[in-house]
Amino acid sequence: MNLDVLDLTVAESKATYDEIKAYVLEKHGLKVSSLYISQVKRKCGLDVGQNYNLSKKENAKVPQCPPEKEAAIMEALKHFQMI
Repeated sequence: MNLDVLDLTVAESKATYDEIKAYVLEKHGLKVSSLYISQVKRKCGLDVGQNYNLSKKENAKVPQCPPEKEAAIMEALKHFQMI
């Protein structure tokens, strides 16, 4: 059996946050945070791990991903075949 022709497994089709950051920096020259990546992944309905660095404040302000960075992250997710 030739394993090269089999479909990707779920684990193989997932890129790490560091891989996504590196891709966006290389292709678009933008630095993106893990927060922005997780926000875009949530918009796409992808699984996101639990955040253990929650703020102690009640009304903590969470920065929102700017449109140009969101577009770059979306392109990276498509490149890694996650969406």
